[in-house]
Amino acid sequence: MKKLFALLLFMLFSLAAWAEPLDINSATAEEIAATMTGVGKAKAEAIVKDREAHGNFKSVDDLKRVKGIKEGILAKNRDKITVKADTAASPAPAAATPPGTATPAPAETPAAKPRH
Repeated sequence: MKKLFALLLFMLFSLAAWAEPLDINSATAEEIAATMTGVGKAKAEAIVKDREAHGNFKSVDDLKRVKGIKEGILAKNRDKITVKADTAASPAPAAATPPGTATPAPAETPAAKPRH
């Protein structure tokens, strides 16, 4: 029975090793606390608050701007976390003109006078 239990634990931890890293720019405080070693609920909430106040993190090292996050914590977690590109900064699409509505013509520019 002990061997079976040990095998199940081994399989469980092996699956965790194949998990995709957590994106710090989209993760909740609960996800951060559950994923990062040495980061509890309070530090995870501080990470989310900092992200909301100052914008997305540009790199994993950028997490050091959060009080209480030092190189030691980052070293333990580099393989568990990632920072994905910010897709929210894309410009909004232009509004469509409703059918039957005239669009203004571009302003005319005076023709250049020929030089003699």
